[in-house]
Amino acid sequence: MWSDNETTEDYLGFKVHADLLLKVINDESLLPITIGVFGDWGSGKSSILQMIKQKFEEKDEISGEYLDKDTLCIYFNGWTFEGYDDAKAALLNAILKEIEENTKLTSEIQKIVVDKAKKLWESIDWMRGAGMIMKNIALSAVTAYFTGGLSLIPFATQKIKEWGVDTPEKLIDKLKSEEGSEFFKSLQKEENTKPNRSNNVVSDFRRNFEDLLTTTGFKKLVVIIDDLDRCTPDRIIENLEAVKLFLNVPKTAYIIGADPRIVRHAIELKYKTDSISLSTDDKIKNDRIVSDYLEKLIQIPYNLPKLSDNEVETYLTLLLCKKSFPDNFPHILNAYQKHIEYDRHSVFGFGNIQEALPNLEISEMGRNISILASSSKIITNGLKGNPRQIKRFLNTYILRERLIATANFKHIKMDILAKIMVLEYANIDLFRELYEWQAKGEKLGEPKQIIELENWALEMQTEQIKDKYSINWSQVGILNWLNAEPKLSGVDLRDYFWVSRDQLSDSVSASSMISKTIRDLHNAIISFSADKNLTNLVKEKVVPLNEADLKTLLGLFENEVLKNPSDEKMNLIFIELMKQKVLFTADLYLKIIRKIDQKLLPGHLSSKLKIAKKENSEINKIIDELIKADTKIAKSLKN
Repeated sequence: MWSDNETTEDYLGFKVHADLLLKVINDESLLPITIGVFGDWGSGKSSILQMIKQKFEEKDEISGEYLDKDTLCIYFNGWTFEGYDDAKAALLNAILKEIEENTKLTSEIQKIVVDKAKKLWESIDWMRGAGMIMKNIALSAVTAYFTGGLSLIPFATQKIKEWGVDTPEKLIDKLKSEEGSEFFKSLQKEENTKPNRSNNVVSDFRRNFEDLLTTTGFKKLVVIIDDLDRCTPDRIIENLEAVKLFLNVPKTAYIIGADPRIVRHAIELKYKTDSISLSTDDKIKNDRIVSDYLEKLIQIPYNLPKLSDNEVETYLTLLLCKKSFPDNFPHILNAYQKHIEYDRHSVFGFGNIQEALPNLEISEMGRNISILASSSKIITNGLKGNPRQIKRFLNTYILRERLIATANFKHIKMDILAKIMVLEYANIDLFRELYEWQAKGEKLGEPKQIIELENWALEMQTEQIKDKYSINWSQVGILNWLNAEPKLSGVDLRDYFWVSRDQLSDSVSASSMISKTIRDLHNAIISFSADKNLTNLVKEKVVPLNEADLKTLLGLFENEVLKNPSDEKMNLIFIELMKQKVLFTADLYLKIIRKIDQKLLPGHLSSKLKIAKKENSEINKIIDELIKADTKIAKSLKN
């Protein structure tokens, strides 16, 4: 199985993106700068950010010293600080702590840095206090404070002492009270009468922060902010504004990994621009507001591309190699890196691995590679070229392969399983529709609809598909799936859906969600060749069943009689079951005949029922029900 964590091992050729962003960061003429690494969840953003971080942390193998001594790189995961009472303060706190404790600094410089950082720590504590007021007490006053209309630093220190508060924790508790609200208003009033004092906490912080960075001697500070899109909308905005307002000083670069859709949504919520009642013109204006706001916070947006078909096949190959050949994988990865230096478009697949390691036994892995490679186009389309989804697909594929081995399904073909799984990931509704077809068709497990769909897809008869089935079955990606080998026509799909049952909703039929033992017994019974053979099967195989398995088996028989009441064989099976007093059968058969058109029942069943009632008196209620209707079997029973 493969973990869902970011990695610095490059299976996707994403190093080129990291190298490009590093060139931007290392261009001092562009600093300060904020870069947005944008992509869907699971698109590889975090892996690229880790590659950048790793570059700045590289050390000489002999001396152990940093290769880049002039850059301080700090990694911040916004999601891990989600519970912090103030997002701005959390980010500033993390950055200050990293600077103070950084091992690139000499002990002498570290002492100076710690001393200079005291003012900044004090500012952060007071910002937290002000943030509590904003959330709980005096919103308008704190808004003025953050925009420069009021400064709590430094003159408020004396006032706080007079108030009897000696720790930030006590202050925060005090500020929640009604007394605290009045106190804050008094600070605001007093500050407005003292024009000589600094009245912009943002400017003070930026000036002190810039001075601190100069003291460190670093030529630039690089801050990586990851997983921003996992935060709440308010936290997203607070983190972005903290960068813009407090930290965006000379010689700094900020790299922010996020899904741009989530960030835009956060901005819309902040400025209430997502109202569905707005006119078209107003929506266009509001879209412009969101875009303008984002552009002010992010100078360079860098959007990650989706993977191509060939890249998906390469990615699947490398993931399989990683698990199959851990000792040899560094050689394989090195061969891949050399391959993409001169060819970024073709697949690095089975043949390339054999060429790199000719003596490696890869027959079993090669089977999986060839199966998945043949499905790479539909996997790409179904999973939208998303690395995380591809990894999850592969995890599920391997897990189901193990389940098949454990359940001893020897006849299941893995290429058919892979194809069905692609539909499952590409369109879960069509996957469930195919399940229903195979569970309720005239021939269980082999839906006639898939035969027609595959034939029409081959001839590109999209209008016929759309008219008879739905527009979803006529989409290009699904047509490609229908045309891809292996074909599903004539294949019993029941076992394939059995191993995929975790993706089937509670509302769908469970007729194919049965064990191999029950399915084999079902097939043996419906294939009986003589009455004596059927009697022995019921006596030896059905009667000893536990209640759960028996109900499952009877459910299969029930569905078949309901679908085709004129099927003599299925009715004879029920009569034999009742004759041998198998649990539930008399009541179930009574329910069935009340549902069906009794005119469709074979007339000569009457003689079988008359014989069977001698063994089981409960059959009399079946006869009583049947003679109520005007049918051939009713007349025969009356006679």
